[in-house]
Amino acid sequence: MDLDFSALRRHPDVEGDNLHAVDATDRLILDEAAEALRGIPGEAVVVIGDHYGALTLGVIATHGLSGVRVSQDSLISEHALVGNAEHAGLAGTFVSLPLGAELLAGARVVLVQLPRQIAALDEIARLIAIHADPEVIVYSGGRIKHLSPAMNAVLGESFESVHASLARQKSRLLIASGPRAVEARPASRAEIQDPDLIVCAGTQTFAGASLDIGTRELLRFLPKFARWAKVAVDLGSGTGVIASAVAMARPNIHVIATDISADAVAATRATAEANGVADRVEARRDIGLSAQPDASVDLVLLNPPFHTGATVHAGLAEALFREAARVLRPGGELWTVYNTHLGYRGALGRIVGPTNQRARSTKFTVTVSTKADPAAAAASGAAAGSPAA
Repeated sequence: MDLDFSALRRHPDVEGDNLHAVDATDRLILDEAAEALRGIPGEAVVVIGDHYGALTLGVIATHGLSGVRVSQDSLISEHALVGNAEHAGLAGTFVSLPLGAELLAGARVVLVQLPRQIAALDEIARLIAIHADPEVIVYSGGRIKHLSPAMNAVLGESFESVHASLARQKSRLLIASGPRAVEARPASRAEIQDPDLIVCAGTQTFAGASLDIGTRELLRFLPKFARWAKVAVDLGSGTGVIASAVAMARPNIHVIATDISADAVAATRATAEANGVADRVEARRDIGLSAQPDASVDLVLLNPPFHTGATVHAGLAEALFREAARVLRPGGELWTVYNTHLGYRGALGRIVGPTNQRARSTKFTVTVSTKADPAAAAASGAAAGSPAA
């Protein structure tokens, strides 16, 4: 069976003419691994980091496999894979699992879209070496501009043999075999002063166990965040440092922390536990705030992403602004920190409500947007349009 790669979609991620659900790396991995995949059962094949399903569905369709095991950190990627599988008539041919022993036990061929973070690659390589079949072959690929000698070195710590493929369409593979005797990679943890926090991070969590400068700038205004708020949201929580800082500063607040990343959600939980606020920080893996009812929170805190892969796209932030506007009660506040050159203030005002700038530098801008009351706005508009007495 041939897979129609052109029919694959990125949904529920942003879509556009310059955004694609398959890339040259997917195709190169599938071609280079073709010989190793012949004649082995689907249960012996593992796919890690598939963006939108091209890698998983490509291997299933080409080799007639079923039972392929898949791990995707992003919930968007998981949903895209499921949607594309249903459209292609391949539903039920794979199983999604977290990164770990169940995913990798007995694996003979592992296909990997290389993560950007060296620590994430180290974790993946170590887990494969520990749990996979001793004869496993790992085909890991990425865009050449994102590859580095450090990746070869990291793979070499877990495998006896590591070599690079020939380049094609600006992509290249690192092919590894011969698992070494290694130990699992420990989680990252650090104590941060000002604010006084313990921050825990997984291998794929943005900024790692540290306080990035955008988050630090936003937290300067913590005493100003809607003082009356009882329910707050840390939208795109990462390590959960914002959620924990708010919960520590306000004993009567409940914080919902959401992220699409399984790694980030685990880090958020660990950070909350380390700081003694796990009872008031609820970590959820979610796309935006899809599980949160309308008009149900008082405060949303956001340091929005602006890249999808290597592409800058305003649609990412605007989708989060819309989610914040939906869940905020009238009068609720959205505090946002963003790169100044992105100029989100107009979009915030249009989508959420009146937006005031609280800080601005050449690097970052901090704004607070107040959710407009639709009933009050309608009444105001009606009064303005009524004839004078």
